Amino acid sequence: MDIKDKALEYLVLEKHSFFKSEVQELLDTNNEDELKERFYKDLSFGTGGLRGVIGGGYNRMNPFTVKKATQGLANYVVKSVEGEKSAVIAYDSRNYSDLFSLEAALVLCANGIKTYLFTSLRATPELSYAVRALKTTTGIVVTASHNPSEYNGYKVYWDDGAQVTPPHDTGIIEEVNKVTTDIKTITKEDAIKQGLLIMIDKEIDEPYFEMVQNESLRPELIKEKAKDLKVVFTPLHGTGTFAIETLFNRLGLPITTVKEQRDPDGNFPTVPFPNPEEASAMALALDLAKKERANLVIGTDPDADRIGIAVPDGDDYVLITGNQLGALLADYIFRTKKELGTLPNNPAFINTIVTSNLQVKVAESYGATCFKVLTGFKYIGAKMKEFEESGSFNYVFGGEESYGFLIETSVRDKDALSAATMAAEMALWNLNRGKTVLEHLNEIYEKFGYYKETLISKYFKGISGAQIMDDLMTLLRNQTPKELGGIKVKSFIDLKNSTTKNMDTGEVKKDIDLPSSNVLQFILEEGSIVTARPSGTEPKIKFYASCCSESGLDLNSAKSVVDAKVKAIENTLQKYLK
Repeated sequence: MDIKDKALEYLVLEKHSFFKSEVQELLDTNNEDELKERFYKDLSFGTGGLRGVIGGGYNRMNPFTVKKATQGLANYVVKSVEGEKSAVIAYDSRNYSDLFSLEAALVLCANGIKTYLFTSLRATPELSYAVRALKTTTGIVVTASHNPSEYNGYKVYWDDGAQVTPPHDTGIIEEVNKVTTDIKTITKEDAIKQGLLIMIDKEIDEPYFEMVQNESLRPELIKEKAKDLKVVFTPLHGTGTFAIETLFNRLGLPITTVKEQRDPDGNFPTVPFPNPEEASAMALALDLAKKERANLVIGTDPDADRIGIAVPDGDDYVLITGNQLGALLADYIFRTKKELGTLPNNPAFINTIVTSNLQVKVAESYGATCFKVLTGFKYIGAKMKEFEESGSFNYVFGGEESYGFLIETSVRDKDALSAATMAAEMALWNLNRGKTVLEHLNEIYEKFGYYKETLISKYFKGISGAQIMDDLMTLLRNQTPKELGGIKVKSFIDLKNSTTKNMDTGEVKKDIDLPSSNVLQFILEEGSIVTARPSGTEPKIKFYASCCSESGLDLNSAKSVVDAKVKAIENTLQKYLK
């Protein structure tokens, strides 16, 4: 079919007037370029689900593409699961999230799958919790995480509460790709009348909040000293307001929310990127913190699975990176559990291949066994399931460099809500011992060496973007650089082929025990690690670099040496992105 024929077909299949009118206007004005963008391919259902720009067309997020994907999911559930089948759905503050979640629910119900749907927006970690609490077959959260406002998305979970992994991810993709126009649906009224659609809220909220409260390691400290801590919070127009304010109030922790960003708003009017990793997103919170003389600033992304923090540095505030916060939380959690005698036998720490090894050093110092997994929190969830089934290890803490952490086992995805309460507890503990959070971080550096990480990424939008990224990865594979930033590459790891190449001898060994993934790693001779990978959720390629100092250097000297390494590596990587 040519592009216009596809557009005409979509007009028949799409039932929502807004999305139909967008495409009709493009046809009426003969806007060939925009029609091509919207119809040159179907919006891809990847291993995590859907993510794309909101709008009419097969290559956009709209009611039709959501229903098509959900029909494929329903077909997979019906084929692969015996007995009663059920699902739970949550959604965030993005535009049309409520519509998309209801459309998905009605498709599942029409396929005989009992579906629980939250009455209003909820955080992604609460969806993960709900899957486990309700013992559903699958779960969906409608969100585009921290993407710009024009995006929305759809993530699929399995019965363990984690995002789908093999064989379910590929099985669902196969079924989604088979769906054309045979999509079942039902009215909301009929679904409720038949007992197929059940609306939920407090029955999940209350046990979830209680679980997070019970994760506190030093409840007596909070009870006695909570009033000493001043926290400023921004939900960045997302779902975090209700949950964070509820949890902090119940714990007795004072919190001041940024008024301009408190209410949910899918247009994110005060921020270009609703991402606590971005300094611009935290600007209003930092301004308020200076006025309030806050001890801690917390930001969560729209679906409240990522957390960013900032802490005082003299009269100003400094943003703490995801790698740094992971090290701080690891030190606080393992140290406290060891001191209180609550560290379990065979304690385990998990982070990803692009996350700082400083966290590994910290966890190992308290007797933990550490595991590296592929990028994506679903792999941390899969490792937790493995521990649960085998009884081999007891999960204590885990996280990834992109501001995602998990401190409990009742959730199997990153959880900014419990991470926020734990970060506040960690800050209060430091305050009580006469230290700042930055001083705590420097203690870690002095013990284990100074680490610094950098991330360089570039968007490649449109039809040609995927090919440009593919060509760059091919170049790096076939013409592997012998040095990066003037530092010799010692070995080259290709996770797609599960191989390691010795750059001196040329010997290649198949020695990587991780699922195949389009990721390349360059291990430099002095210990730095550079990783290249295309994003699994956005049209961009990412370069990660982690550099560290030699042991024995004073902190100022170590920072100077590592800063120089990072800058040199960044300069080299930028050349590949021109």
